[in-house]
Amino acid sequence: MKTTMLQEVMTAPKKIIFQEIPIPKPANNQVLLKIRRIGICGSDIHVYHGLHPFTKYPVTQGHEVSGEIVKLGADVKDFKVGQKVTVEPQVYCGECYPCTHGKYNLCENLKVMGFQTTGTASEFFAVDASKVTPLPDNMSFDDGAMLEPLAVTVHAAKRFPDIKGAKVAILGCGPIGILLAQSAKALGAEKVLITDVSDLRLELAKKVGVDFAVNTRNKDFGDAMVAVFGKDKADVIYDCAGNDITMGQAIKYARKGSTIILVAVFGKMANVDLAVLNDHELDLNTSMMYTHVDYLDAIKFVNEGKIQLAPLQTKHFPFKEFLAAYQYIDANRETTMKVLIDVDR
Repeated sequence: MKTTMLQEVMTAPKKIIFQEIPIPKPANNQVLLKIRRIGICGSDIHVYHGLHPFTKYPVTQGHEVSGEIVKLGADVKDFKVGQKVTVEPQVYCGECYPCTHGKYNLCENLKVMGFQTTGTASEFFAVDASKVTPLPDNMSFDDGAMLEPLAVTVHAAKRFPDIKGAKVAILGCGPIGILLAQSAKALGAEKVLITDVSDLRLELAKKVGVDFAVNTRNKDFGDAMVAVFGKDKADVIYDCAGNDITMGQAIKYARKGSTIILVAVFGKMANVDLAVLNDHELDLNTSMMYTHVDYLDAIKFVNEGKIQLAPLQTKHFPFKEFLAAYQYIDANRETTMKVLIDVDR
């Protein structure tokens, strides 16, 4: 095996370099991965544009990832060389109240690989074995790199405890919205409505089995819910767009006493009608990342054919064309869902 590798570094917004550094040696409790695929998500795009509030430069990106184990640390027993895996990118303290009560996704000192600590965007990556999840032998590296955003949506779907048999509305038909729609169906939702202002994205949602897809440029969200679910509308509304318009729609049209769950990250301070939220006794809830069981469920649902990932994979770029991948996303916002970086090219 060679002794050096390439590592991507974003030195400033829209500036990417590659540096050659030694291949890391795994510590006793770590595994060394050959990175195969890296997905680019909305948060990465915020970093690219200098708009991520919790990321400083320089930063090595990469938190949606799949790879192959090439070396085991001395104390690692439950993995083997050649095994396909993904990485759960949360770095948590294990000592604060959330960590000690099963909610390490809410760690008071949470860091995420690729944002506040070094990400996986390198040819090889050494990581604690506890953060590694095996992939089925028949799962592609492409699908493996999408398990992280899928785990986000599995976790979000579960934030409504009565999801089985529920009538679900989702605002926003990007990758997270479409994955959430599939996750809700996989967890037993009765009907799922998704909305957006892009016919192309709505057609893709229907292609992967979402029950109803409505363009809210042409039809009022409240009317769409009544048309799909009847006068009682949805049991839960998920906001996967994260702006004043979509949250305003959710609050205005939600059935009194029902639930709204914010999944998207607001890019700025929200300006929404909390008076109506209060008057209608709406439960406004949120969702943050995932835990290990959400990864396991995500893998299970893909294996069972309940969730399709391939239709959301828009384009591949070689590792050294990381910058071109971002430029492509900027130039093709409406038609782009998931762009993958092929590190093994």
